[in-house]
Amino acid sequence: MKTSWYKEPWAWLVFILPFTAVVAGIATFIIANTNPDTLVVGDYYKKGKAINLELSKVKLAQKLGMRFDLQLHNNQLVIKPTGIEKVFPLLNVNFFHPTLEDKDFYLALTPDGNGYFRHHFDQEVSGKWRITISPFEGHWKIQNTISLPQANFIEIVPNLTEAN
Repeated sequence: MKTSWYKEPWAWLVFILPFTAVVAGIATFIIANTNPDTLVVGDYYKKGKAINLELSKVKLAQKLGMRFDLQLHNNQLVIKPTGIEKVFPLLNVNFFHPTLEDKDFYLALTPDGNGYFRHHFDQEVSGKWRITISPFEGHWKIQNTISLPQANFIEIVPNLTEAN
């Protein structure tokens, strides 16, 4: 006595494996197209030269004794120079998110009467950030990886291992 093919459990087992592979392939295609990776640098030689230039900026910051204390508490960012007595007319502060490029932002801060650089954020800034501090002229820079918010002041110092 013969039964129909769709009533056999072995037939469904044979069909379910290729069907799950097709569904997984479609899901992978959708994920890959909605979250594309950033492109690799095409001219890596020029990028390498730029990295060497950036390292020289960090070395200059070390030589000049640049140091800053940073605090972010209640959406209020405070950066105060601690290693030098020079007054800066403007500080460039870049915040880079480690994984989401669209969250990166830039601040141009001017000092208040005490020489502190302040900024109030409208929304909370939290998580791990790579911060770069440089003067308006851009002849030196400091890079550090920090976690925000910070209720206490943390020291931002030039470090060649943090530079890229």
